[in-house]
Amino acid sequence: MIKPFSKKTKRILLKTTVGLALMFVSTIVFIYLLAFLLGPPSLLNEQNTIYYSKDGTVIGEEQGVENRHWIDLEDMSPHFIDATLMIEDQHFYEHHGFDFKRIIGAILKDIKTMSLKEGASTLTQQYARNLYLSHEKTWARKIKEAFYAIRLEMYYSKDEILEGYLNTVYYGHGAYGIEAASHHFFNKKASELTIAEAAMLAGVPKGPTYYSPLNDEERATNRQKQILAVMHKEQVITDDEYELATKEQLTYADPKERIQLTVGPYFQDTVLAEAAKLLDIEQELVRSGGYEIHTTLDTQLQTQLEESVRSNINQSSEIQVAAIAIEPNNGAIRALVGGRDYRESPFNRAIQAKRMPGSSFKPFLYYSALENGYTATTMLMSKPTTFEIEDGQVYQPSNFNGYYANEPITLAQALAVSDNIYAVKTNMYLGAEKLVETARKFGIKSKLPAVPSLALGTATVSVQEMVTGYGMLANGGYHIDGHSIEKIVDREGHTVYEKEDGKKELTLDPQKAFILTQLMTGMFDESLNGYMSVTGSSIVDRISRTYAGKTGSTDSDTWMIGFSPSLVTGVWTGYDDNRTITHVPERAYSKEIWTAFMESAHKGEPEEHFKAPEGLVAVPVDPTTGLQATPHCPTSTVMFFEEGTEPDFHCSDHFYGEEIDQTEKEKGMFQRWFEVFFD
Repeated sequence: MIKPFSKKTKRILLKTTVGLALMFVSTIVFIYLLAFLLGPPSLLNEQNTIYYSKDGTVIGEEQGVENRHWIDLEDMSPHFIDATLMIEDQHFYEHHGFDFKRIIGAILKDIKTMSLKEGASTLTQQYARNLYLSHEKTWARKIKEAFYAIRLEMYYSKDEILEGYLNTVYYGHGAYGIEAASHHFFNKKASELTIAEAAMLAGVPKGPTYYSPLNDEERATNRQKQILAVMHKEQVITDDEYELATKEQLTYADPKERIQLTVGPYFQDTVLAEAAKLLDIEQELVRSGGYEIHTTLDTQLQTQLEESVRSNINQSSEIQVAAIAIEPNNGAIRALVGGRDYRESPFNRAIQAKRMPGSSFKPFLYYSALENGYTATTMLMSKPTTFEIEDGQVYQPSNFNGYYANEPITLAQALAVSDNIYAVKTNMYLGAEKLVETARKFGIKSKLPAVPSLALGTATVSVQEMVTGYGMLANGGYHIDGHSIEKIVDREGHTVYEKEDGKKELTLDPQKAFILTQLMTGMFDESLNGYMSVTGSSIVDRISRTYAGKTGSTDSDTWMIGFSPSLVTGVWTGYDDNRTITHVPERAYSKEIWTAFMESAHKGEPEEHFKAPEGLVAVPVDPTTGLQATPHCPTSTVMFFEEGTEPDFHCSDHFYGEEIDQTEKEKGMFQRWFEVFFD
């Protein structure tokens, strides 16, 4: 049997309860008194997020209150107002800033899950947050939000609060407020919205990225139907209106009628996504958060890259393009193009798309080969070859247009002319897993099947991945991460993120990285012409300095990736639907764009050279035999070797600039060498 409390215990409990109640009441009185003394909060708090180029020039700005097409409440469709209230805050005109029933339910769920994910904010609280606070999910922010909500409710009417909220809430795609959103989505005034259109837009602010019909129409439509059902249930619309609204086919505004960002629109989207990841908040919260974001963009290079795309692709062609230029020392993105027309398609092909890189993937293979005993003069037979793979299957790769040397060729020539047989033989000799491991070293994170054809770039990767990988060769083997942001400053002027210039991690062997870089200059070295011309022969006469690079192509993709010591640029062209590229000029677009851009980017800059690390020797080599060249070899090219791996012998096949004839062959070896050095 439980004993009753003693009189003393009861008095203590009573005093404690009264004390807590008085403390609670006093706190509430103090809060309201403080809110009264502080006066009405301003409704014109700037929250623009601004993007800056690397030299401090403003390249983009998310529109703040003064640019949000503010309209009066009576100029908004009543259907839209009803739809918003029904889904966001049904008791808006009844409460004083807080819906305590919803708040208690949300708190219980937050305590149960030990998180702050459950929301019960009224429109007043949301408006307070949008105007004055960040969107971080902390108790401190929630308390501040409540305080501002009290001040708003104390000094402004319900209609004023509702009007302010509907004119400032974010609807995605850079549109703030219902008037801007109405024009962006439907190209009409907010007063002209139908019930179906109003319900669609009312559902967007919950998650502008997820519920925008321009991003995911199916998800957005499901939310629209949910809102219409609530409006019908609450008798805001009639049975007939509900039936008509659920059956109405919405027509969205032509993308050409939407505003295009002036400088690097695809780059700005990349910055937005990166900022959201760095700050660990949703993209729409970055856009409306009043941040100053200092980016890596070089506006001059961006203009040159866009111009190169425009001038080299026929306007009647439907082919698409993606291109990125980065600084190899740190991975900073200096220019980016994600497509031909942002208004037509904001899909960022440079970052989001994954395509087969073709032979532009081979440098990763040949780095692995150099790690496993290959040199620039390693010889393999180039001829039609059938490879036996697992389970009795066979693989028969082919060279471009069916051309083969039908004799052994060097690694240097195989890379310069892009011989596929040499590549597949190497991949199978090393083991396909080796290539996957090596590609990971170069920062390739996409799925890579360990199969023989991977040597020919049959996996899908992004332009950003490929360019970043090449950047590690350009900088001598140091790990880099492609990035678009240097610093982020919040609305209070506090630096909330700054890119660190920490110690660089050496990921590749500097000697092998340099040797491979020199081998990649071979695509422009016509002394390496053989049974086919080097892959850069069509643009050799238009380059003014030393570049290293590699082309790549599949039936539906063309690539050109190349670099100087200070700039790496990759260009992809192809059709979004993966159709075969049948027009011959279109197969040259990637090389033409790359050449025009790199030449304009380096115009007036001093000549640069790739710096050789210690422990290498430079040897003139006969490209046909792979032996040290003699004065009688018709061609020779300088190749680099780790000391002790250079060719031991001089070429004996060439005398007097041509193949030796039968008379020469009949001469003794001693006589022939005597003539080479003493004649």
